[in-house]
Amino acid sequence: MMNKPHSALAGRRILLPVFILLFVLAGVFAVSMKFGTPTMTMHGLFDVLLTGGGEELGRMIVREIRLPRFLLGLLVGAMLAASGTLMQGAMNNRLAGPELLGISAGASLTMASITVFHMPIAFQFHPLFGLTGGLAGGAAVVLSSRGSKGATGMLLMGMSVTAILNGLLIVLIALGTSNDVNLLYTYLLGSLANRSWEHVDRMLPWFLVMLPVAMFFTRAINLLQLGDDTASGLGLKVDRTRIVILIVCAGLVAISVAQCGPIGYISLLAPHLTRLFLRSSDARFVLPLSALCGAVMLTAADQIARLLLSPLEIPVGVWTTLVGGSLFLIFLQRHRGGSIHG
Repeated sequence: MMNKPHSALAGRRILLPVFILLFVLAGVFAVSMKFGTPTMTMHGLFDVLLTGGGEELGRMIVREIRLPRFLLGLLVGAMLAASGTLMQGAMNNRLAGPELLGISAGASLTMASITVFHMPIAFQFHPLFGLTGGLAGGAAVVLSSRGSKGATGMLLMGMSVTAILNGLLIVLIALGTSNDVNLLYTYLLGSLANRSWEHVDRMLPWFLVMLPVAMFFTRAINLLQLGDDTASGLGLKVDRTRIVILIVCAGLVAISVAQCGPIGYISLLAPHLTRLFLRSSDARFVLPLSALCGAVMLTAADQIARLLLSPLEIPVGVWTTLVGGSLFLIFLQRHRGGSIHG
């Protein structure tokens, strides 16, 4: 557990990263609102955002397309990053990510089933079915790893379950028609395109509930980072706490996947960058700053996806994988031969 001087030092260190991330987020917001087709003038943009005035076309594009897309990216990025912080702490392993729980694969498999088998399910209920699939995938990992020793056994079981679910997903795609494959393409790559206020309204209640719940477990995360034996000696019910944290992690990830598809590496990299900024592993500070970092990462990546090759748009999940995978390789090189725990 963090001592008071160390905790106070981390608290002071958080101020500069928060300021920097908020500054970057403001810049990303300005870019997301101004640029695209059509490009808005600053005067026209302020008129649309602040007074609801301006030309009808610009008002519709900014307020009905660009603004909800940005806000959805902010919410999803924060939830993915928080889930990564929870899982790395619960597993006491810096290479752990919620994708290893089978959550993303479970939600993706459910959405693919709805499309390929043409299930008569109303669109507004798709996120709930995606959430159900994600939770089922996570439950499969938890149940199959019962009796295994510690976090490593659960991680290995999670990798196996995820591989099986991804294999089933490929089978489903092979069974689908060309039209089904086209419908699944953008979703399975992870995208914020063509999202509206309806998607934001679905995500916001989960965000407002799940982030405070995640913060509730920061003390337990700090204990788990000391190792299972030490945490147990300090009175923590290790296995029970780990499973509850993983359920919370499942909720954070599954609803994000249901809305936007599987978007990789945000949950893995944001906690690493946050600990690098803070030079601390105190989850009380790492988790909220990681959520902010994840929001910045995803909204910035979405602007790259939207503008870099305009008018062609490559799904944001492709960019997070390309950039995040490269950064992750650099991280592995720096820690080659060292510990990835704690």
